[in-house]
Amino acid sequence: MQAENYGWYPGHMTKARRMMEENLKLVDLIIELCDARIPLSSMNPDIDALATGKARILLFTKADLADDKATAAFMKRFEEQGTLCLTMDARTKAKNKEVLSLVKKACSERIERNRRRGIIGRPMRAMVAGIPNVGKSTFINSIMGRSAAKTGNKPGVTRGRQWVRLSADLELMDTPGITWPKFDDPDTAIRLALVGSIKEDIIHRQELCDYLLTFLRTHYEGTLAAKYGAEDIEGIARSKHLLAAGAEPDTERAQRLVLDDFKNGRLGRITLDLPLGDNR
Repeated sequence: MQAENYGWYPGHMTKARRMMEENLKLVDLIIELCDARIPLSSMNPDIDALATGKARILLFTKADLADDKATAAFMKRFEEQGTLCLTMDARTKAKNKEVLSLVKKACSERIERNRRRGIIGRPMRAMVAGIPNVGKSTFINSIMGRSAAKTGNKPGVTRGRQWVRLSADLELMDTPGITWPKFDDPDTAIRLALVGSIKEDIIHRQELCDYLLTFLRTHYEGTLAAKYGAEDIEGIARSKHLLAAGAEPDTERAQRLVLDDFKNGRLGRITLDLPLGDNR
């Protein structure tokens, strides 16, 4: 499966990437959000290229839906590479103080350099970046304590640059969610679609469901049987009494059920990326 054949990279993302590149010179820090269920697949490699020399913080959003052990392994990996990391649920304020503490830590060298130069009172500026539907605007609204940025449950709601003042010491710039025009791993698009970061209709529902069922049978043995009493889509349809004409299993309804259950955490805490990067 070649993701680039699906035509999933809309024109507004090209514009958004140019805008991000142009505005990077204005910021001291990049706060990147990744989906804890797919930390590798949801990190935009373009940001690495664009953010050279900038302080970095990586926030694992939707961590309440992800496998704790996998998340801990990923955080250890990134922290060993010098990236400050934090898990969080962007919908709550539970980690806001920790985020602000990380910002100060990440910007400590710049703050000290400004102090030595006699630059007093200049706020640190941070760009909030990430792929669509990862929770950037929700994070900004939460940390601001009010609705400061547009939010939505569809990829690409935020369209333009939005600066918000968090305190006298920190300003945040929200940016549109952007993906990238080519995937090195052909399964990356599937994982992004499973968590809702690219439009569901780009990849056929059956392909998404087949991938998910195979992954769960391989890496989360017993999950499907415990939830549905079956491990294949026809068995799930029969178990849930999802039947079509002639009492045949309605596999389309069963596929929708399984995909919705995964997306909303009803199958348990699951991470689709593997800590060592082996997603076979």
